[in-house]
Amino acid sequence: MSEYSTLKVNLGDRSYPIYIGQNLLDHADILKKHIPGNSALIVSNETVAPLYLKKVEALLTGIRHESVILPDGEQYKNLDVLNTIFDALLTHRLDRNTTIIALGGGVVGDMAGFAAASYQRGVHLVQIPTTLLSQVDSSVGGKTGVNHPLGKNMIGAFYQPRAVIADTSTLDTLDDRQLSAGLAEVIKYGLIKDADFFEWIDQNMDALLRRDHQALAYAIEVSCKIKANVVAADEKESGQRALLNLGHTFGHAIETGMGYGQWLHGEAVGVGMCMAAKMSALLGWLDENQVAKTIAIIQHAKLPTTAPHNISEEQFLDLMSVDKKVLDGVLRLVLLKNIGHAVISSDYSKDQLRKAIRLGYTN
Repeated sequence: MSEYSTLKVNLGDRSYPIYIGQNLLDHADILKKHIPGNSALIVSNETVAPLYLKKVEALLTGIRHESVILPDGEQYKNLDVLNTIFDALLTHRLDRNTTIIALGGGVVGDMAGFAAASYQRGVHLVQIPTTLLSQVDSSVGGKTGVNHPLGKNMIGAFYQPRAVIADTSTLDTLDDRQLSAGLAEVIKYGLIKDADFFEWIDQNMDALLRRDHQALAYAIEVSCKIKANVVAADEKESGQRALLNLGHTFGHAIETGMGYGQWLHGEAVGVGMCMAAKMSALLGWLDENQVAKTIAIIQHAKLPTTAPHNISEEQFLDLMSVDKKVLDGVLRLVLLKNIGHAVISSDYSKDQLRKAIRLGYTN
């Protein structure tokens, strides 16, 4: 078997492993040991299922399994489409000892996870992420949910999987735009927690873009380590876990304002991190060189760095006010004291936020 690494998300009796390596979908032993019952429902989408559904089904010999195929795209991450998963679970009379297997990117993982959290008040869940973004971020940590027309990810639950199986070979079939979107989340980890990792990403960006397996495996492993440590310390985002949302409050405003699916999540987060860096500079925390380095690495990843002019300053403010980081009417932003050191702060003026939004429309 090909080499792979295993990380652990330490959550007491709900701890689970993250497997990272090539060709993990060729080996049944990894998946089957995390399926405690004798039935499973594979949730995938129209893009991923033709590539990998048969491969996963072949791992489930001796286990009764069904599948449900969702339409592909952020615009389908809603309660109506979620219901098709419940329809499949009920139609096939799957009981509370069944395992839902999420085979796909972040949208599939979020929706399958929310279905697992909700069906019969909780069934088993295994995440098999097939995009870089889902391998480094959304499949780990137990955030699940769907979007609402008024706000992204506003309906959901914290629900941990039994395992995450990140087969890096699936990235060979990922399109370039999705690869870049995933790199936004990789860059985020360097910015919030690890200046050395940020420098490594900067020096190895070309290798990542050409899908060098060794570089990708390292980026995924370091990203997952950082996320696993943060989640273990603050599972339900009562404090430090919010640091993982660098760029997301600005980014979610772009995704919602432009219409779900127009911008990929990572594209919006890339712009959001540029805006957060500019806001941090306005507060005197980052110097111009650090802001320029942040924008340059995001550009190098082939991501947008300026906000769409279709969303006005007033719309931005309005959309940002519908955010899970609003507590008691106050919006807390994740900002940078330095590259590698993020903080959560509401210590800014409305004028400073408005100026950061205006600066977001230009490099």
